[in-house]
Formats: sequence, structure tokens, C-alpha cells
Amino acid sequence: MDQVGGIESMVLGAFVSGCFFGLVALALARAVGWVTAAAVAGFAWSVVVIALVTLLPLTAIDLQMPADASPDQCSTDYGGPAPEGFWIFSGTQRTLNTALFVPAGALLVLGAARWRVAAWVVVPAGLAALAAYSVGIEVAQLEVASIGRACDVTDVVDNVTGAIIGAALGLFLALVFRPWRHRRRPG
Repeated sequence: MDQVGGIESMVLGAFVSGCFFGLVALALARAVGWVTAAAVAGFAWSVVVIALVTLLPLTAIDLQMPADASPDQCSTDYGGPAPEGFWIFSGTQRTLNTALFVPAGALLVLGAARWRVAAWVVVPAGLAALAAYSVGIEVAQLEVASIGRACDVTDVVDNVTGAIIGAALGLFLALVFRPWRHRRRPG
């Protein structure tokens, strides 16, 4: 059996999970409106995509770390050993780590905005959960040497920064789409 990993596995996983969460959005739309349904399903999909991008082995990509060279502790060197370029995203790997969490932060806020009062609890709790998710990813990268990833505290900072930027974008999107107006119509 071929090893799961690399770009093909990431793209296939994103496509399959996107189809699944698209169906979830369709099922939710009648109950909560299309904006909230798309945001909630999109948030769940973005969390799955984050896992695919960060936890699948990097086969055939120059960034993969050999399992026998895997460190036994997380790098606390802020700025870390991130390479200066990444083939799919211009800039640095740090930029990619930040950008990866922006959709989750934006969709979290947009999904919660339908219930304005509850959003005051859901959004901070959701951002804390995204931060914990980032920490969990780094721990998994440290513990599972076979995925060829390195644990780095800088990644957590970049991920949380992306989620916060996304939350600010989500506030803007909530003002544009006003999900609290998309109520279920009687009938």
C-alpha cells in the first residue's frame, strides 16, 4: 500500500471533505439561513483542511524532515528554522502558517454572528479553541516522527495571529452579509 501524504492526499482530502461539508451546509441552510449554514460548514471544513495541511506527511516536498532526524522537543527559538520560500505560497512558511488560520477565524465569527448575544461567548471560546488546536497540531508533529514535521512555537504564534486576523475579517463579513437577517421563513 502506498503511503498517504503529499500534495495529492491533501488536495483529495480537501475536495472530499469540501463535498461533505457542502452537503452539511445545504442541510443547515433551511434552519439557520444560507450565510450561517455556509459559515458553520466552512469553519468545520477549514479545520479539516488545517489538519490535512499540517499533519499529513510531506512526501515529495523538500520540507519533509527524515524520521530519524526528528527532534525530541519543540523548538522555542522564535522565528525558528522556517524556510524563506514555499512553492505554493509566496513569502515564507510563516506567512503560510498565518494564512492557513485566517478562514477559520473569519468563518467562526460569521457563523456566530447570527446569534449576536451568544457570539460574545462563542467567538472568544472559538479563538481559544483554535489556539489549542494549533498547540495540539504542534504536539502531534513532535510525537509522530513518521509524518516528518517539526514542532515550533513560532507556528503557534503565527496560527493564532491568522485566526485573529480572520476574526477581524469575519466582523467585516458579518456587517456585509448580516446573518441575523437570514431567518427561517415560515412555511
